[in-house]
Order: sequence, then C-alpha cells, then structure tokens
Amino acid sequence: MHPKTETTIPHTLIQHPITPQFMKPTLFVLAAGMGSRYGGLKQLDGLGPQGQTIMDYSIFDALRAGFGKIVFVIRKDFEQQFREKILAKYEGHVPVELVFQGIDKLPEGYICPEDRTKPWGTNHAVLMGREAISEPFAVINADDYYGPDAFAVMAAFLSKLDPAKDKGKYSMVGFRVGNTMTENGSVSRGVCSTKNGLLTDVVERTAIAYNKDHNITFTDENGALCTLDPNTPVSMNLWGFTPDYFEYSEREFRKFLDEKINVPKSEFYIPTCIDTLIKNGEATVEVLDTTSKWFGVTYPEDRQDVVDKLAAQHAAGLYPDGKLFD
Repeated sequence: MHPKTETTIPHTLIQHPITPQFMKPTLFVLAAGMGSRYGGLKQLDGLGPQGQTIMDYSIFDALRAGFGKIVFVIRKDFEQQFREKILAKYEGHVPVELVFQGIDKLPEGYICPEDRTKPWGTNHAVLMGREAISEPFAVINADDYYGPDAFAVMAAFLSKLDPAKDKGKYSMVGFRVGNTMTENGSVSRGVCSTKNGLLTDVVERTAIAYNKDHNITFTDENGALCTLDPNTPVSMNLWGFTPDYFEYSEREFRKFLDEKINVPKSEFYIPTCIDTLIKNGEATVEVLDTTSKWFGVTYPEDRQDVVDKLAAQHAAGLYPDGKLFD
C-alpha cells in the first residue's frame, strides 16, 4: 500500500512509472551501523521539519516510485528501539520485515573468531536478506539522502526484470559527482568507469574537493592532481539486484572467509563482490543516471546543513507539509 500522503505529491515528480505487469521491487535498507564518526544511531536522528529521519524520506520516495516492500537489516541489540521509533510509523503503509546482521552469522562450516568485534561489511549485510527477499530489490544506506529521481530510475529498471530470466542483470545509480560535493571539505567517492552504459570499474578516490577555481579535483595513487568532470558518475551505494545475487554473494563470501577470516578488521564489501562478477562475465551492472542530489550526515557538523536542505525540499513542494507517514 502506498502512503496516505501520496496524493499530496505532484504527479509530475513521478517520472518513471512502474509497468503494471511486473512485480514491485523491494527496498533493502542497510541500517546495522552505529555511525561511529557521528556519535550515535544517526539512522534514528530526526532531521526533517517534523522530526523525519533520512530513512523516512528514502522510504517515502521509494513508495511513490513503485517499490512494494521494505526490508531492514539491523543489529539485534537495538531491535526494540528500532521497532518503536521507526517501524511503528510505517504500519498500514507498506509491508515491512526485519533481518539481523551479527558477526556470528556465517555460512555453514565457518566459526567466527573469538576476538572478532567488527561487522563483516556491507555485502555480508546484504546476505542477511536472503530469506526475506525473492523479487528484484534495491540496496541503500539508511543514513544517505538519495532523492526522488534516484528511486524512480531504479524502480523503472527493477520493475522490468524477471528473476527467472534476468539473472546477473544488475544496476547501480550513478550520481553525478558534482551533485554529491560539499563546500566544507573533502569527500571520498567510488568513481565509476563505464562502457556502453555498463559498469567496468569502481575506484575509491579519497580527498575529492573543490580547488580555488571551484573545479573538482583529487590526487591519484601516483601523486598526480586530477580533475573530475562534474557529471562523472560515482557510486553512493544504491544498487539494484535480482535474487540470484544472494547465491553469488555467499559463494564469494566463502572465498573471502577462506582468506581473511582471521584478519580482525577485514570486510566484505558490495563493490568487491560486484567487481568479481563483472570480471568473470557472470553479471552486468547498468549505470543509471540521476538528477538527484545526494547528501548525508558524516560528522556532527554536517547535521545543520542536512536540516536546512530538507526544510528547503519541503518548502519547494517536493514533500508534504505534514509528517510523511501519519
């Protein structure tokens, strides 16, 4: 069921409607992190004019784009707080499920080292959704604002997929790097290379920042100063998959554990698995362009800027005046 407030949203914002004969995709929200640099459960921080969380905006945008179910992956130890502050508000709007990420949730035959305290990474979190998801699905971070168009282009892609026939046909929303920058310092981004619209490589670039001429620059591994076109696609962890991705993920996670199970801070990331599948010819990843502007809270100092941006989105009519979910 779509949110009751859907009718208050201008129809012109829904740019990529779902084709009716295909199943609605699921939104898989990665919400297990503590947000250590921010200093708490930033996923539960009320940043909107009526105390909306960033997740509220993602779910609202996903529902009006055509997603039909929400699955959250969280840590078991804040289940009660999450149910009270987050899940309760969605009742009656959309089917919701919870799955749990724990460091001891490993494939059969593997035992978590006693000294392991760090989670196993984003692709391990994705694996937790295997029993809850049987349709095409998108993966997002809980604490990133992606914008309406990003969900619209992803929903349009996923809604055309047949899980039985389109195995290995994946996608990624490629945000234009100029729409992910800050005036307050540098950022790290996964800079994408493409061929014929398909992802060929993602290279993590650190210290991307504006120079004195307001060009976007970074220093490469050889120490050379490089300039990025503002329209260069970057990954902000908004991926689209068919359910066969779970099978590939477990296979690659087993390989990862064989090599790194005893490395205390080793993590199994989505781009790591994707890179292997692309190079093996087992999957393609279509890079979907979006006009949406990404923003999020990384440090406490970022909070007010996000509050101001969300207030401006409401003032511009992108979101209703009241709460997103009654």
